[in-house]
Amino acid sequence: MLSEMTLDLAKKLIDGAEKEAKKIDVPMVVSIMDEGGNLIAVHRMDDAWLASIDIAQNKAWTSVALKMPTSDLAEATVPNAELYGLNTTNQGKIVVFGGGIPLVKDGKVVGAVGVSGGAVAQDTQVAEAAVHVFEG
Repeated sequence: MLSEMTLDLAKKLIDGAEKEAKKIDVPMVVSIMDEGGNLIAVHRMDDAWLASIDIAQNKAWTSVALKMPTSDLAEATVPNAELYGLNTTNQGKIVVFGGGIPLVKDGKVVGAVGVSGGAVAQDTQVAEAAVHVFEG
């Protein structure tokens, strides 16, 4: 079966995300993965944090692996919450704060976007711009 997520599509999503990041004047890293958690593309804007490369990829991976936005994990993973420690599983790849959003087509997760480089709200805003392009 061919993946729904192509490099061409990933480039369009990255472009939409980058436009939003420029609008808020925050250099970001944007990562796109397919439904299997395979990296399709990663884009680091000039002067974006190096640490954001791994974080953006892990946000996208988390969204694919758990079929949900990473922001949905924030409350459930604080100390004494039901999923506390979840971020220590899967070789530490699980990210439990916003910026990762699954890409859904016909009710099925076909990939994800992960964004890192700003405050959590900024990462989420830029990721949502990519989702908006995807849903176009």
